[in-house]
Amino acid sequence: MLRQVRLFLALVSLLFAVLSGPATAQLSDRQSDYYQGWVKTADRAEDVIEANRASNASLENLRSEIHTYRDVFNSARGANTERIQTLESQIKALGPGPEGDATEPEDIATLRSHLENQLNALRVPHIISDEAFSRANGLIAEIDQILRNRQKKELLERGPSPLNPSYWRPAWVDLTEAGRSLFNEAVQNYQTDVVHEQLRKQGLGILLLVFVAIVLLGYGKRWSEAAGNYLRTIGGQGTGVWTFLTSLFRIILPWLGVLLLVKAVVLTGILGLRGTLLIQNVPFWAAIVLYYDWIGRQVYVMQQAQGFRKLSPKRITELRIYLDLLAVFLILHDLGNLFEQIENTSDATRAVVGFPVILATALVLLRARQIRLAEVQAEPDGNARGTGVIQLVEFLRRALFLLGVVSPVLAAIGYNNAAEAIVFPAVKSLILIAALIILQRFLTSVYGLITRKGEAARDTLFSVLIGFAMAILALPVLALIWGARETDLLEAWSRLLLGFDIGGVTVSPSNFFTFLVVFLIGYGLTRALQGGLRTSLLPKTSIDPGGQNAIVSGTGYVGIFLAALVAIMVAGFDLSSLAIVAGALSVGIGFGLQTIVSNFVSGIILLVERPISKGDWIDVNGMMGYVRDISVRSTRIETFDRTDVIVPNSDLISGVVTNYTRGNTIGRVIVPVGVAYGTDTRVVETILGEIANAHPMVLANPAPNVVFQGFGADSLDFEIRAILRDVNWVLSVKSDMNHEINRRFVEEGIEIPFAQRDVWLRNPEALQSSDNAQMPPSEPVSEAKAPPASSPAELTEADLSDGDGDEP
Repeated sequence: MLRQVRLFLALVSLLFAVLSGPATAQLSDRQSDYYQGWVKTADRAEDVIEANRASNASLENLRSEIHTYRDVFNSARGANTERIQTLESQIKALGPGPEGDATEPEDIATLRSHLENQLNALRVPHIISDEAFSRANGLIAEIDQILRNRQKKELLERGPSPLNPSYWRPAWVDLTEAGRSLFNEAVQNYQTDVVHEQLRKQGLGILLLVFVAIVLLGYGKRWSEAAGNYLRTIGGQGTGVWTFLTSLFRIILPWLGVLLLVKAVVLTGILGLRGTLLIQNVPFWAAIVLYYDWIGRQVYVMQQAQGFRKLSPKRITELRIYLDLLAVFLILHDLGNLFEQIENTSDATRAVVGFPVILATALVLLRARQIRLAEVQAEPDGNARGTGVIQLVEFLRRALFLLGVVSPVLAAIGYNNAAEAIVFPAVKSLILIAALIILQRFLTSVYGLITRKGEAARDTLFSVLIGFAMAILALPVLALIWGARETDLLEAWSRLLLGFDIGGVTVSPSNFFTFLVVFLIGYGLTRALQGGLRTSLLPKTSIDPGGQNAIVSGTGYVGIFLAALVAIMVAGFDLSSLAIVAGALSVGIGFGLQTIVSNFVSGIILLVERPISKGDWIDVNGMMGYVRDISVRSTRIETFDRTDVIVPNSDLISGVVTNYTRGNTIGRVIVPVGVAYGTDTRVVETILGEIANAHPMVLANPAPNVVFQGFGADSLDFEIRAILRDVNWVLSVKSDMNHEINRRFVEEGIEIPFAQRDVWLRNPEALQSSDNAQMPPSEPVSEAKAPPASSPAELTEADLSDGDGDEP
């Protein structure tokens, strides 16, 4: 490997010598020394990886050093990119070089040679950086693999069983010896002159710290409530914001008291090495206790608010006790790990000391699950499972059962590391999830306070989005809780920043964010331009409303297309490699989405050709109404029943459409009316003409006319035919004319007939005989009258018609 590196450096040096010149870019001495340092580090890393004997801390330090080199080489890979592209464009502009024995003009040949030398010189740092970056990537991956294998081996390693009685007495001896050593160190330090001098010098400060700590511990709750009452006077009652802040004060002030108390103890200098290591963790342990107690209080507040009563107050109190116990068990677990580090105890002692904590934690988790199980069984309607939060709780309940059973069993048979890696991360994960739910509720309450929506803000989109964002942000924390290394997360983030390749197009968070920002800016400008055209510019022109709507819609489509195009160019996406894919997609779209494409093209035709416009009164496929919106896929029609009908644009282009208001609103109204036979038709004509001319919506030119339509079955039929200035008023005009016709005909004594029929019966004696045969014998039978001699001979089917035939 070393020989290959030296050969590579020799080739690079030779290339520099060939390409050296006043205008060429070369590696400086500083860059060369830096690269030599990288080669030494990489060679050392390869030897360490091959030996696989270094400690985890050494491997982490080596990985961090390689990671620094990799970042530098990654930055160098993107240097002079624009200059390289410019040189490539210049060389391309000169055309292809001569082939074979052909020559080109001396000036062009000199220029081509000069440009190629510059291009090759600029490519050298890129080549070196790419090679070094790839090598660093490989070394980091190998180190990570070694660390993961060691972590896996440690997790699955089986040790002594804590149930073996032979380990109990040595474990007890180790514990008592540790406690005795801690006490003896403190006593010996107290007897030294150094500690006495320290107490004399720092005595007043120590007493002051102790006094302030006691005050904070004793009056922290009271001060927190007072601060909460003051904040509630500002406003926002019922949102829960001030209650949440008050609850934070309740844990922050006591924790500050503990921190000051620990500081006072450290200043005394009484504690030895063991005591110092122990006291340094007390603020962290106090934070765990206060935090878990705060979680329990917030669960109680959430139960009391917004009718979320899934647990009874008794169950909530019990759950709060279990949360406090889990906090204590976590502290005991950390104390056991600290005890192992300080005293360097055996694996058997560690297993015996840790098993009771694991078992107690698992039992508390199982009991917490039983609390929820009892409450669910008590609900006969089973509506507790309706929301996503309840479904999450049900999933966690099942997980708690599995973890609570598996972890003690693993610890009992000797897999102490695996048991600890299951039960304690489970507790931390549950508390993290609870904290996320509480924090989401608080942020939603803040949103409700700002927007003055109050409790209604919990049902808004903001609550869902903030919950989704918090869930995404919590994923790295959950990964760390369950054993992931920080370097693993940083490596995943680095890989993400480098981007991923899709069909030859590199997509990274930076260029994706650039694309999103530029597109949103272009989209906003497009909407602003549309608003200006719709409200300010176009209304002042003589363009009809349909044309204005077409201009506004077309501007929106063009603006969005240009915004996407500019965003792609600014973000640096090279879409040339996707040409083949785009061609294949176009074929698939042509076959699979031909209906959508047809509607899209029809929508463009509607906006350009404008056979119908927004606000037109149309009739298509038996559906009549006003056009309210024209989009690229469909058109929305509002019927006279105030219902919206969505019509595909292809139906409007290929089908038959009646447009009553195309170009103008002038239209004709026809009002039919019939009068009785014997009425003077000229008088009727005069009256109807006066009524038509008197209506304000009827145009004088062309003048309305009255048509004697013909002789109907029951009446003389007339029609008023008039042109209206606005056909949208046709029903109102028709109603007004009918009212006026009725009034004038009553004044003039003109009758509006209704259908009448004379029915003649043939052979009535046969009907009478039939009736007599059905009557009882005791009843007298009346004598039937003879029919008139002029009765019709037969009742035909024409006599039963609806009056369209001639009168008899």
